[in-house]
Amino acid sequence: MTAVTSAPPAGRRTAPAPVSRARVDAGVRLGALGALWLGLLLVTYWWTTGGGVQDLGSWADGLTSAGRLTGLVAADLLLVQVLLMARVPALERAFGQDRLALIHRLVGLTSFNLMVAHVVLITWGYAAGSIRATPGTLWDLTWSYPGMLLAVAGTACLFLVVGTSIKASRRRVRYESWHLLHLYAYLGVGLALPHQLWTGQEFLASPAATVYWWSLWATAAGAVLVWRVALPLWRSARHDLRVTSVVRESTDTVSVYLTGRRLDRLPVEPGQFFEWRFLAGTGWTRAHPYSLSAAPDGRSLRITVKDLGDGSAALRSLRPGTRALVEGPYGRLSPRARTRRKVALIGAGVGLTPLRSLAEGLDYAPGDAVLLHRFSHEPLFARELAVIARERGLRVVPLPGRRRAPDSWLGSGLDGVDDLSALRHWVPDLADRDVYVCGPDAWVTGVRRTTAAAGLPPEQLHVETFGW
Repeated sequence: MTAVTSAPPAGRRTAPAPVSRARVDAGVRLGALGALWLGLLLVTYWWTTGGGVQDLGSWADGLTSAGRLTGLVAADLLLVQVLLMARVPALERAFGQDRLALIHRLVGLTSFNLMVAHVVLITWGYAAGSIRATPGTLWDLTWSYPGMLLAVAGTACLFLVVGTSIKASRRRVRYESWHLLHLYAYLGVGLALPHQLWTGQEFLASPAATVYWWSLWATAAGAVLVWRVALPLWRSARHDLRVTSVVRESTDTVSVYLTGRRLDRLPVEPGQFFEWRFLAGTGWTRAHPYSLSAAPDGRSLRITVKDLGDGSAALRSLRPGTRALVEGPYGRLSPRARTRRKVALIGAGVGLTPLRSLAEGLDYAPGDAVLLHRFSHEPLFARELAVIARERGLRVVPLPGRRRAPDSWLGSGLDGVDDLSALRHWVPDLADRDVYVCGPDAWVTGVRRTTAAAGLPPEQLHVETFGW
């Protein structure tokens, strides 16, 4: 089965001009950054007006005051982190998954460290600055203050999430297990913050502060309920996606074809991905991110998946008629990010899937699009890409072989030339193109380094990785 068209698929909504969409996204990024800093300045201002600076003059009061400040900033960032995880469409479109994931990690680690500092400082301060009295004070605070038992349970959940998010830990944990554990972040935030809303001095100091904190709490909770729960359920029910067939692409890769109702109303673009749950046996509760490997045509969808774990291996046995629940579409590796007439697509292994979709679905003149694909054994979609090359004028450059060196993104079949010289040879006008890249983390790092050395402006590089 082959899903190739000679022109961009019909039935999709007409998209705004790329430059105007780029400006909108830039405005959202600027507004989000401004809102973040405004929130941090507000909580610092309320801490200051509440005597926070004056209290720093004595040892015990200074510890308590510093503990209040770290708690305020940690609470603010924890709720920001929830918003980053809530799949808010405006943020998804403006930042893209890779950038959101990076911000999420930075905000998460910062808020966690500040939360730990808050616990230590506030307890030490309540113990009048005595280290010996601190354990007993912590015990007394936990059992005597409203909401503190919930806070302890929430802190334990957050410790679990952060501990399993460290790279050394993630390598030893299956994706399915990590994904399930990561959901405890919601529980941790939900349990850790109420004690501050009930008893925190700066939370209750003024009507403005009370309105701010309860509004931020409600916004974060509402965003999760709307974008992570209600919308996916509504969209899955409306479109009723069902598997039509499963086709083997290689020894360890399969394509899953699906159809449904009103797919022309599904707001998805080539290159994007969904979080998929297939209602077939155990494991359906855990979502897996799979990109579209064919441009959506308003009638069907296709994903192509390599066997990398329990969830992906189970797709081989899907039967026609199996229902799929979806979250999304997500990702900025799409026409939305485009600002130039010419494009270059660079992928490794199964990272070709969204690029194959883009090669089919993007508008471009013959010769204006080039695809560089590194593969170890057999290339994916060889015949389909040949059809697109013949009918659309796509130039395909295969890069066979395993990576020849840890710091190179080229295959071993291309010895004798350095990465930069090779890229300049294949794409001499790289700086005049939008460059879409998809592959493993380490491999993408090499591509970033080479494209930067070739003079590509950072805003023209659009990246998606599949290393978790």
